[in-house]
Amino acid sequence: MLEETLVRQCAPTLAGLKTGSLFSVAAPSDRELYQWLKSLNRRLGPKGLRLLPVRRRGERVLLYLYRGELLRRDLEDQSACRMLEGLGYPCPRAGQCVARMVRRVRERPDFPHEVGLFLGYPPEDVRGFMERRDCKLVGCWKVYGDEQKAQETFRRYRQCTAAYCQRWRGGASLEQLAQDENG
Repeated sequence: MLEETLVRQCAPTLAGLKTGSLFSVAAPSDRELYQWLKSLNRRLGPKGLRLLPVRRRGERVLLYLYRGELLRRDLEDQSACRMLEGLGYPCPRAGQCVARMVRRVRERPDFPHEVGLFLGYPPEDVRGFMERRDCKLVGCWKVYGDEQKAQETFRRYRQCTAAYCQRWRGGASLEQLAQDENG
């Protein structure tokens, strides 16, 4: 069940189309969760993927699946880096930025809006959301910038998710679904 949720919620990240995904799963015990995370990281790590627990609330845990190379590339964007540095992130050091993001999610009562930068959202859209501007489009995220590009991205994500769910139901393993880091 946990792997099926990962496929359903993270197909574009597994496919290498998206930097990262956040998703929530039921996790009855820490021991069971960490065994699952250890196993998945062992299996998906060679594909350039990493899965981390972000926050636990009761019997649910919020997880972050991401591609380190894509995140490093995203954090090289000057606009993204300036935004994160303004919030105390050690940009562009991706690993340290992820650790800081996890701490902020755990410590804050509200959800930090900069998380969109860790999911591959365009910096212009993250900034627009943070500034509470009127958006042009709502899809996988709120769009404040290039509406046409966002619509194409949303379409690609939907197609990828449908195809990956079908392949999963057909017996494909996570290792088969996860694209290698270099394509």
